[in-house]
Amino acid sequence: MAKLKTALILATMAVAVAGCQKKRPETLPPGPGAVDPGTAPGTGDNMGAAQPGTAAHFKQNIVSDTVLFGLDQYDIDADARRILDSQAQWLTQFPNTRITVEGHADERGTREYNLALGDRRANAAKNYLAARGVSAGRITTISYGKERPIALGSDEASWAQNRRAVTIVLN
Repeated sequence: MAKLKTALILATMAVAVAGCQKKRPETLPPGPGAVDPGTAPGTGDNMGAAQPGTAAHFKQNIVSDTVLFGLDQYDIDADARRILDSQAQWLTQFPNTRITVEGHADERGTREYNLALGDRRANAAKNYLAARGVSAGRITTISYGKERPIALGSDEASWAQNRRAVTIVLN
């Protein structure tokens, strides 16, 4: 009888939590990529161009602001190096720009474990950028663990998107 009560309580909690999850929007915004500011409709003479040194300019001129990691990993692989090299190149052009590197994890694991893993991911990206000539004093890190997922599914494709470090330009 006690096992039945426990099972009913757990099932009720699972249904309650599942009902509270955010729904994925039907249409997603376009992914990061190069933007030609001169072709934006109604912009005239580069009125749509991002101001150099801004967050928008950063996103327009780098490969990506996001580095992805494997399960329980925080090492910088070849794809991450390509992304971080483009970020380092942009950051050396704007030496007064400060950034924050956010570390994230997927939903698996405890809150504490994922916060520590997110911290290791953010610091791995920070250390790589510093090794490429970006002053470490310009870079802060923060870990959100599993608290800010970008993909809301409970499958490998969603988890892979959530295992990341994101570079944010502070204006």
